[in-house]
Amino acid sequence: MAQITFKQNPVTLLGKEVTVGDTAPNFTVLANDLSPVTLENSKGKTRLISVVPSLDTGTCDAQTRKFNESAAELGEDVVILTISNDLPFAQKRWCAAAGIDSVQTLSDHRDLSFGEAYGVAIKELRLLARAIFVVDSNDKVTYVEYVSEATEHPDYEQAIAAVKAAQK
Repeated sequence: MAQITFKQNPVTLLGKEVTVGDTAPNFTVLANDLSPVTLENSKGKTRLISVVPSLDTGTCDAQTRKFNESAAELGEDVVILTISNDLPFAQKRWCAAAGIDSVQTLSDHRDLSFGEAYGVAIKELRLLARAIFVVDSNDKVTYVEYVSEATEHPDYEQAIAAVKAAQK
């Protein structure tokens, strides 16, 4: 299992670690209008799944803005999902204030379906660990980054390159 720290303190991740080559696990999270969203909702597209502890923090804010800006260069066959345990209402408010319009924010607060399926649920905090997953149009995981310190940034360039490679 991936070794993660949060503010330099080791944390316990719940669920199964996902690796490159795996079939992407399905999950059920909530959209900002409380409707359920699963991996199946974006079937046939390349998915960049950006996982953040909370949109209301500097690093998570920057990560979501970065992928929102990158959306235009990635094209219409790519769906960018940002998943956190923030309440759907808070996500909607944050997106409106931040001008986020190319990333779909989704909440895993209800039952940690995503967090446990992808091995990013932090037991001690009931937050999600920072991670990036790229899933191709055939539901195969082509890129994984579990960020070892949850307060640090992921490798944005590698994630974008992985999305582009998954489209070929």
